[in-house]
Amino acid sequence: MNQEMLRAQHASTEQAFTVLLSPTRRGARLARLLTVAHLSAWGLPSESAAHIVGELAANASVHGRVQGRDFQLGLVVSGKTLRIEVTDTRGDSVPPGPGAVTAPEDDHAENGRGLLIVEALADHWGVVPGPVPRKTVWAEIDLVR
Repeated sequence: MNQEMLRAQHASTEQAFTVLLSPTRRGARLARLLTVAHLSAWGLPSESAAHIVGELAANASVHGRVQGRDFQLGLVVSGKTLRIEVTDTRGDSVPPGPGAVTAPEDDHAENGRGLLIVEALADHWGVVPGPVPRKTVWAEIDLVR
């Protein structure tokens, strides 16, 4: 009976965390650190999620930056899935979606690989436009493999 109660509690558990951060390198770094801290507190692995958040937050800070507007980091654990969402206020600057991301032509380029990393580490990811002026880039990681 105790195992059934524990299983029922665990199955319905949903964890969520949302924060607004400045669109700066410091804000992107803080997004990554907060992700590691929250996932560790929830008893979940954080390595892949930290890399994904680092890339999405860096993109929000560089490509999604609008003076005076923050970006939002959201983490939601629902069932056996972690969903990461990074929302910025540059809805007019939409990155390529899954399957359309290409590597930079110059092998020595210092940027241009972030979404390739997200594509490699996430089980699913995508871009959702709106509401104006925002867009959200999301990624999901299956927690049970």
